[in-house]
Amino acid sequence: MSTYHIAVIVGSLRKDSFNRQLADAIVRLAPSNFSFKQVEIGDLPLYNQDDDSDPAESVKSMKLDLKAAQGFLFVTPEYNRSIPGVLKNAIDHASRPYGQSIWAGKPAGILGASIGLLGTALAQEHLRNILAHLDVPTLGQPEAFIQVKDGLFDEEGNIGSASKHFLQKWMDCYVEWVKKLTRN
Repeated sequence: MSTYHIAVIVGSLRKDSFNRQLADAIVRLAPSNFSFKQVEIGDLPLYNQDDDSDPAESVKSMKLDLKAAQGFLFVTPEYNRSIPGVLKNAIDHASRPYGQSIWAGKPAGILGASIGLLGTALAQEHLRNILAHLDVPTLGQPEAFIQVKDGLFDEEGNIGSASKHFLQKWMDCYVEWVKKLTRN
């Protein structure tokens, strides 16, 4: 059985972020031959093309983690009806210098949680547009715009019973998507 290494990119820096909790919980629904590593994006400098020839150590480290991955899992909040600046900054760093994008060709899935009724629908839509431009094939269905309510997570931090069936189906589809698009 092949092992699949997935880079998890959480678009929130907040320690108790719902999206970090979701990222931690959703990976527990994956089969044992999938491994997940959260990639640090909070210590990146703002992207500046002048730094392309001599990037910061944090940029080098992030790029190594992304390059080693066979797929990506984005878990992001929605800020002002789009993706957080810290996530866009990370995407920009890993897509540069021009012609050396780390993102191209690797499959991705997108999730997000919010207390709002629409979850993170607009942030996910914007992220899909960015990833399409970067040649990142992104799982289209099922979409998961998760509203944070009591019971989303159980006492141990797992997905709660009310959402488990839906999110297990999402993870199963994501796993098949990665397998289909990855030559392992």
